[in-house]
Amino acid sequence: MGQDKIEDNVADKVSKTSLTRRTVLSGAAAIGLSTMARAQAPAEVKVGLIVPLSGIYTRPGQVMRMGAEMGIEHINAQGGIKSLGGAKMKLVVIDCGDTTEKAKNAAQRMVAQEPDLVAATGSYLSSFTLAVTEVTERAELPVLTLSYSDLLTDRGFKFIFQTAAPASVQSQLGLPELMKLAEKAAGKRPKTVAMLMDNTATSVATAKALKEKLFAQEGLQLVVEEVWTPPLSDATPLIQKVRSARPDLLLFMPNAISDAKLGLEKINEFGLGQGKIPTVSFSITIAEPDMLQSVTPEVVQGIMTIVANWGCKGHEDIIAELKAKYKEPWATQNVISTYGDMWLMKAALEKAGKANRLAVADAFRTLDDGPAKYYPGGQLKFDEKGRRVGAGVVIVQWQNGVPVTVFPSDLAQASPFWPKKS
Repeated sequence: MGQDKIEDNVADKVSKTSLTRRTVLSGAAAIGLSTMARAQAPAEVKVGLIVPLSGIYTRPGQVMRMGAEMGIEHINAQGGIKSLGGAKMKLVVIDCGDTTEKAKNAAQRMVAQEPDLVAATGSYLSSFTLAVTEVTERAELPVLTLSYSDLLTDRGFKFIFQTAAPASVQSQLGLPELMKLAEKAAGKRPKTVAMLMDNTATSVATAKALKEKLFAQEGLQLVVEEVWTPPLSDATPLIQKVRSARPDLLLFMPNAISDAKLGLEKINEFGLGQGKIPTVSFSITIAEPDMLQSVTPEVVQGIMTIVANWGCKGHEDIIAELKAKYKEPWATQNVISTYGDMWLMKAALEKAGKANRLAVADAFRTLDDGPAKYYPGGQLKFDEKGRRVGAGVVIVQWQNGVPVTVFPSDLAQASPFWPKKS
């Protein structure tokens, strides 16, 4: 074979070898890009629920978990996060205990052990949420909360988003409506008021708004004010003072179910229940199902409470599923708000287009998703403080053994009535 022929064969082999290598490398690159694309659209996205699951606040935490589980189940059944290729949401549950110190420690564990969380919700008590969000703010983890305290969103934090109207706003929205109802039913407005409250952050914020402005605005004179630290050991001294003063209106604000039970039992024992002194709360605790374990429906009949959310008109399917799945007799704020939080997280994830906590936080800040469906009033939109725009309140009243929404009228399940003072 001639030299020219040998060189041609060698060149041909080199060319084929190079082509083959380029093809392999090109294919490998394509596979790599495909793998990266799949990695950017995770199979699941973790969100956190940090709530009390031990101690005196266990019951609300359990119910918040029910709402979160239902929300995630419904979201995943409908295709998950579409902007992430149908990624499923996964709930990570953390027990924050029953003290602010335990709540802070739980938050520290959460951010350390779950670095891939993209958002969280919960805490229940404002005192716990204040402690938890000191930790989550440093970790730049966005947190939704139904806690009421104004302080939560007055600290200049950028990673907290308050879905409930703050305590001062709830007072401003709710108390005038109660006064109108009393005047319409009884022909005159209450003139004197007693206030019994625990010293948790929500109660303190509510009392501050009432005393600084609203009592004077509504022509109410505060004749009794008593504060306790949960858990309440004996309600007798508190109720004795109320009985002596005989106010036109009693504001009773417990945040532990055990405290609410003790207070109502003593109110009834002293002959002040069943409308003898109309009783109103600014707490969901007074309308928890567990109340009927200690008092009869007659004892709580007519008692009202002003809260940030409740099961109401439009939530019938959720309430029916809650009853069937968890044997809960009605849907408290803890269920509906936490259920709504899951859908709010989904909306932020869809907008962000990535499972990244900074992107999700920015999505919350810029979200404008129309009228709220699972919270009363307002929009799925947050202001510069992190407060939901236009957030309203509901008034719930015990009627025939069930606490039902009676205000606002477009969400009401029944008409309100005012217990007539004996």
